Amino acid sequence: MNDPNNAHYAPQPSGPGLKVPILFGIVIALIAANVYMFLQIDQMRTEMAIMQNSFLNEFSNLRETSSVTNQTQQRRLETMREELESARRQASVAAGQAKEQATARAEQLAKNLEVALRAEQERQNAETQQVKQDLTQVAQATETNEATIKQVDSKAEATQTELSETISALKAVTGDLGVQSGLIATNSTELAALKELGERNYYEFDIRKSKRPVRVGDISLRLKSTNKNKGRFTIEVVADDRAIEKKEKTMNEPLQFYVSGARQPHEIVVNPVEKNRIVGYLATPKLKQPRGAAAQTASASE
Repeated sequence: MNDPNNAHYAPQPSGPGLKVPILFGIVIALIAANVYMFLQIDQMRTEMAIMQNSFLNEFSNLRETSSVTNQTQQRRLETMREELESARRQASVAAGQAKEQATARAEQLAKNLEVALRAEQERQNAETQQVKQDLTQVAQATETNEATIKQVDSKAEATQTELSETISALKAVTGDLGVQSGLIATNSTELAALKELGERNYYEFDIRKSKRPVRVGDISLRLKSTNKNKGRFTIEVVADDRAIEKKEKTMNEPLQFYVSGARQPHEIVVNPVEKNRIVGYLATPKLKQPRGAAAQTASASE
């Protein structure tokens, strides 16, 4: 029997009509792919060329920079070499100058030392000569002094003899209080002899008539009046806050009075009497006694 399905299906006839378009499409696709690949390759070449140019530019700039840097460093090195050479030359010149200065300084010092030594030698010679002259003068002065000493000794002996004779010529008199006085002097020579004996203290005075007393030793004196022709005078003695008047006294008369603390009386001796002026000395005892004893002595004497 026959299948009815097979009766309605018939096989399609095969032919070149469908394959050609497919192949044509594939060729177009390949061509498009090749074109696209070509464009991509061309773009890559362009970018590579740009990158290569940029790299070459940068490399060129780097070479230029490196060259400039090398040149700068080279110039710097040259400058440093020149400065070093200049410093060496200056150091050499300075060393030469320093050597010359040192040599000149040494020569100057040697000259100065020689001059100083010569001056010192001359000074020592002068001092030696001066010492010799001084020794000669000292020897001469010694001889002169020895002669002078002999003369002084002779004068001293003569003075001592004269003093002894003067002391022998001095007189002891009684004072105005009736007390036996010591030796009195009537002139400067005799007063010097009394001072030489040293038995009493002596104070010379030269007083003129005045309303105010003049201090002499431990008392005060006021000249009230004088009579040159008769050699008389009147004075006021202020001692221990007491005023004692010695009226119408004569030259070389010991005027006696007691002061507190003295064993012996004070004595005033007037040598020349002139108009409104007297010259003389005050003699005071060296030994003193208690005030009471002196007062009793003074009362007894009065």
